[in-house]
Amino acid sequence: MTNKSFPVGFILLGFSGWPQVELVLFWVVIILYPVTVLSNSTIILLSRMDPRLYIPMYFFLSNLSFLDLCLATACVPQMLSNLWGPDKSITYAGCVMQLCVFLCVGATEGILLVVMAFDRYISVCQPLRYTTIMHCPLCWKLLFMAWLSGLTESLVQSPITFQLPFCTHHHLDDFLCQVPALIRLACGDTSINEWQMTISVVIFTMVPVGLILTTYGRIAQAVGKMKSEAGRQKVIATCSSHLLVVFMFYGTVAMVYTDPKTNFSSKYGKFFTFFYTVVTPMLNPLIYTLRNKEVKDALQRMLRKGICISRS
Repeated sequence: MTNKSFPVGFILLGFSGWPQVELVLFWVVIILYPVTVLSNSTIILLSRMDPRLYIPMYFFLSNLSFLDLCLATACVPQMLSNLWGPDKSITYAGCVMQLCVFLCVGATEGILLVVMAFDRYISVCQPLRYTTIMHCPLCWKLLFMAWLSGLTESLVQSPITFQLPFCTHHHLDDFLCQVPALIRLACGDTSINEWQMTISVVIFTMVPVGLILTTYGRIAQAVGKMKSEAGRQKVIATCSSHLLVVFMFYGTVAMVYTDPKTNFSSKYGKFFTFFYTVVTPMLNPLIYTLRNKEVKDALQRMLRKGICISRS
């Protein structure tokens, strides 16, 4: 009944009940992960190389891409191993490290999405003061605040989770080490952990979503008063991209973390986990690239420069 009963680690059941699904998902991950690495790396590279993208919006976007890279890289190798062969095990230390990174990156990304909404609010509602308000030191402070929040969440929740009295069979009904699955594995009282996770959900999900929706309510009012159709369309394209990313991230996370012991969460939560660890990191840069003319223009300039260098 204690963690010392299985020092070797955990068995990640994953999708072992659906062998055909495992095979399909394995090849989906094999295809999507390189796209994730390439697309997010491109966003980071563009924001660093193109002077026209030296503005707070792309500073935060490049950090979002970095977080997506960290999230995917922390999850995909173990996921591929779990989906491919009969060995479903993960060491205790590996599980601890994966959970710590997972919590830190996930919470940081949640706060960063609020920061990006604030940046769009200042850009649209106070355009004349934008450069004065969103100066470089403030951007770094906001980024530091996001990372500090994620690190705090990881350092607080991880030790509490691994102090649970886990069942001796140590079969984890997931393909990753995350809090809801570990709570379901416990054979003792989990009320404190559930309350702690509820508080985390409120702080890192409900409050951020409320702030983002309030911010975009103000932005919608400002857009309605715009006389320039071109300016209105540009704002709508940029803000709709951010809102789509917000709904994808928070929507899937809420399905997994709202109530870990429900039948729905235990049976289908792993599909939502798969979505926000594999699909969302791949879609985020594509959403911003396809709906943002400045990013597409910067990409074309970089490609033309690369072609010219190769020819010379």
